Amino acid sequence: MQLIAGLGNPGEKYRDNPHNIGFRTLDQLMDALNLEGFQRRFNSEFFRTNENGEVTLMLKPATFMNCSGEAIAECARYFKIPPDKILVISDDLDLPAGKARLRDSGGHGGHNGLRSIMECLGTDKFLRARIGIGRPSTFDNGKQASVTKYVLGKMEETKAELCLQAMEKVVEMLVRFVRYSHFQSTSISIPGPEISTTG
Repeated sequence: MQLIAGLGNPGEKYRDNPHNIGFRTLDQLMDALNLEGFQRRFNSEFFRTNENGEVTLMLKPATFMNCSGEAIAECARYFKIPPDKILVISDDLDLPAGKARLRDSGGHGGHNGLRSIMECLGTDKFLRARIGIGRPSTFDNGKQASVTKYVLGKMEETKAELCLQAMEKVVEMLVRFVRYSHFQSTSISIPGPEISTTG
């Protein structure tokens, strides 16, 4: 048994925010597998599927981002899922839009959702798919826009398209994880202006 958790904030007003890329990627994965019908469980949207004899649980915590670990840890404890069978999908400010990285461990990089998971699981040894959203723009006066407003705001069109393409590539890899329990650390780069200017 394995668990895939997409990170985000519940509620329609957050749906398309950069911080909700984890939720959106999990939704795309469900579509790719022709699955539907999340249930409410573990203070989350919850789905269970069996592909080729491998049970995969899918989770979108409804705890809001900063407490994501509570729902994930509760689900993992109930089903006795070890951390190395948990895959977390999140946004990443330090990766430009159009880039993504799959890793089998690592720090939280200032991401409060990942920080919460590490605290609740007591380890950083869980799988993660980090999808780049880039940093907010720097203004002419040299100051950078608020990170909070950026991750909870509307992404500019060019970045949004690059993120979408990166998400699609990540979903392809997640399908293999669901069907064959196959996970490989790798990096994804989508050619585009965000890559060339900040990558």
